Amino acid sequence: MVMVLYVALRVFLIPYQVDGASMAPDLRDGERVFVYRLAYTHLDSGALLDALPWGDRDSGDVVSASAPERGDIIVLRPPTTSGKPYIKRVIGLPGERVTFREGLVFIDGQALTEPYIEGAITSCFHGPWCSLTVPDDAVFVLGDNRQDSTDSRFFGTITYDHIIGQAVFSNWPLETIGPVEHPDYDVTSPPT
Repeated sequence: MVMVLYVALRVFLIPYQVDGASMAPDLRDGERVFVYRLAYTHLDSGALLDALPWGDRDSGDVVSASAPERGDIIVLRPPTTSGKPYIKRVIGLPGERVTFREGLVFIDGQALTEPYIEGAITSCFHGPWCSLTVPDDAVFVLGDNRQDSTDSRFFGTITYDHIIGQAVFSNWPLETIGPVEHPDYDVTSPPT
């Protein structure tokens, strides 16, 4: 019974250890979280049901989880040569224009209030990723510790197929045990 429970949990949740300070102060170097693998999974029931003799291709999706939301902390396979997964926060969503100005992140011309940033400003060094529209099936990600993060400012957007899952629960050290918090956002007019 214990083995069945263990295998079932591993299908849905995988452990991940934060490596580095890019998500400080919310997630610290060495902190351990569980990552929900199926958070953004989409299974086409047509392909599955066609394999069954009684299958009906028009019956809809078997599983259709939500798309990533702004503020989700995700674990991803970076489009760089690094073999290690990264952990970052989703900032820009498909179709949104992400720009950097005056130390702030702007979404479609509106300043993004980021309560998890402790006084740091967000800079971008005039590269191709400093002002872009996020393509379909992709997200723009940033580390919370903007001065110490390799993220979409350096490697561009992340397609959904590079997302391993969503960090949902911190399990080590003891003082951090609990759900990974998801911020409420306030998007305001740009400063004049």
